[in-house]
Amino acid sequence: MKLSAFGEKFANESGITTLMDDLGHAFASGSDMIMMGGGNPAHIPEVERQLKARMQAILSSEADFRRLIGIYDPPQGEQSFVIAIRDLLNREYGWSLKSENIALTNGSQAAFFMLFNLFGGAFSDGSTKQIQLPLAPEYIGYADAGLGHDFFKANRPDIELIDSTTFKYHVDFSTLDITDRTGAICVSRPTNPTGNVLTDSEMERLNRLAIENDVPLIVDGAYGTPFPNLIFSEATPFWNDNTIMCLSLSKFGLPAARTGIVIAREDIVQALSGVNAILNLATGSFGSMMAYDLVKSGDIIRLSNEVIRPFYLEKAKRAEESLREKLAGLPFRLHKVEGAMFLWLWLEGCPINSQELYERLKRKGVLVVPGHHFFLGLDAPNDREWPHRNECIRITYSQEPSKVEKGLAIIAEEVRSAYSTQP
Repeated sequence: MKLSAFGEKFANESGITTLMDDLGHAFASGSDMIMMGGGNPAHIPEVERQLKARMQAILSSEADFRRLIGIYDPPQGEQSFVIAIRDLLNREYGWSLKSENIALTNGSQAAFFMLFNLFGGAFSDGSTKQIQLPLAPEYIGYADAGLGHDFFKANRPDIELIDSTTFKYHVDFSTLDITDRTGAICVSRPTNPTGNVLTDSEMERLNRLAIENDVPLIVDGAYGTPFPNLIFSEATPFWNDNTIMCLSLSKFGLPAARTGIVIAREDIVQALSGVNAILNLATGSFGSMMAYDLVKSGDIIRLSNEVIRPFYLEKAKRAEESLREKLAGLPFRLHKVEGAMFLWLWLEGCPINSQELYERLKRKGVLVVPGHHFFLGLDAPNDREWPHRNECIRITYSQEPSKVEKGLAIIAEEVRSAYSTQP
């Protein structure tokens, strides 16, 4: 029995599949593995109390319970939730969205699979288009989303050395080349894996480039505004007809609900709804019903600003201070912590690469993510030989403080051991 090219693509293990398997097996085994590799959000008591109360309200209402489990939503998504999202964004940002500008998907991962293949790959005129990532490293989950070869094109960042142990990535506009092969531009803000937040100036320049070249600018806001607002620096939200904004309920505290929210031009929403109908028949109701009251009232923004963001900011500060202290005296750099739930550690000149460090840490009971997986789309020979892409790891600090502290100690010990082998 032979598989199609599509089947072969997913039958062969990819980087994200292997890493997700590692995380899943560790959870299922009940082992004491310290999970510092995934993007699972923290369990925040106040948020979970609100969600539990909402679930109890649904269970106590016969009509709501039937809607939750027994009625297909339209392919665009649950309509009352779509309207609530529309009203929230118009009220907060002064936008002029219509319901036809919003589609729901079964998770933002599904949204990107659909969007990338709407704007990238083979076209009816025989041409092929790529998704341009202006800044590598970028989210590992994009890597295998394209149904074709040579699907992504990424750009090396400009690296600002802020001080002896801190750096920040910027878009290098001097080398960013938007061509007739570019189907869309895509950025995450804040960026997974680094926590980098593109500046308002960078976003405006990308917006102008997208409009000038008649391609959409796709903005992955899974960690950003308006919810869960895991942004610790200035970042003005914006949207226009040429922008596709992707939001998610996952990092707010509903990762298992798999609810993505896409804000886009009406024709794009219509296309997404059509793909939704084929892939899923309907989107799931769980996330939209769980979050409906919070969105309608605006409490989702209050909780994001007053509870979730301060919670993660405090965890970020504690984890950063702890890791800096433990790595003192070693040649390391940390990306400036500007958002999301990760530390991005650069071990310049380390005798072992990020994959070997990942394997060593896994044997010691700590799961991180080796950094080379995030440099998708950098395929030129000189990019493949660029040492930086093999010198970084992503560390998640969202779990229990005691486990994070123990994990950071093991990471620092292993890094120190690696450097000690240098001639």
